[in-house]
Amino acid sequence: MHPSPRIVSTLAALTLTLGGTVIAAPAAHADLGDCTAYLQDQGVELTDSIRTACYYGLVGSHDMCVNAMTQAAVSDPVATEACRRAPVSS
Repeated sequence: MHPSPRIVSTLAALTLTLGGTVIAAPAAHADLGDCTAYLQDQGVELTDSIRTACYYGLVGSHDMCVNAMTQAAVSDPVATEACRRAPVSS
């Protein structure tokens, strides 16, 4: 027994549509909430370089996180603590 050509074409179209949706879907953005909230509490202005540094911490690159923050004039103790908090963002 052969499936109806109409069913086959409908399933093929559905597969292509859903596949295209998955391919075209934007990447999820990480939430840097714990890192950035701590920095704001410390009076640090949240520039793009600071957010990038928090992202480094989020993905597990603690040393890059601290280095990027200290280059952006964040004190070492504050940078270290913010980067420590980055991986636990939710």
